[in-house]
Amino acid sequence: MWNKRVSQLEGKLIVSCQALPEEPLHSSFIMGRMALAAKQGGAAGIRANTTEDIREIQSQVDLPVIGIIKRDYADSPIYITPTLKEVEELVSVKPEIIAMDATARKRPGGQPLDEFFTEVKKAWPDQLFMADCSTVEEALFADRLGFDFIGTTMVGYTPESRNLRVEEDDFALIREILEKAKHPVIAEGNINTPKKARRVLELGCFAVVVGSIITRPQVITKTFPDEIAAR
Repeated sequence: MWNKRVSQLEGKLIVSCQALPEEPLHSSFIMGRMALAAKQGGAAGIRANTTEDIREIQSQVDLPVIGIIKRDYADSPIYITPTLKEVEELVSVKPEIIAMDATARKRPGGQPLDEFFTEVKKAWPDQLFMADCSTVEEALFADRLGFDFIGTTMVGYTPESRNLRVEEDDFALIREILEKAKHPVIAEGNINTPKKARRVLELGCFAVVVGSIITRPQVITKTFPDEIAAR
């Protein structure tokens, strides 16, 4: 059941404030200020990685949070909230929504998604969960499992979706998911202009997540010398 804070995300922008250890802005302090800047710019929610960053962000802004933990395991390619350990850690900081990789790949220990999600929902029945998917098939499977939100976060990042781009053909992939899924869809992945963000909401997405083009200055900067070099 959604509460008022989650409902305020509908039709709005969620800004992903993340910086990995190898990135220049890696710092909970900086991510907290990044979230504050996003709020001042009109963001209605924040997507954040690690409990440390989430706590700092919550101290700076009163916005709903989609929480994740990125962690690598040797026996699995899945790194976004891959095991019960990460879910338990996230629950401790009370993000409104917890997102996890919901692709067809095996989780650590060879565990399939349906088995994992059954365990998760049994342990935390009142927590809202978002499925980070890479294909229409994965999205619809997550929808049947009962994820509260279906996301397109992993499109282009898995072998099954390597040749897909979420924005191709006027967001054909998103339009198909919207047509067939029962749960709300959150658009995410290469939505790097205001017009694209507006379009996915016009199509019927619950909300839109934008990250790198707002919060990763090294990525934004690179577009300029790349264009200059092409002259």
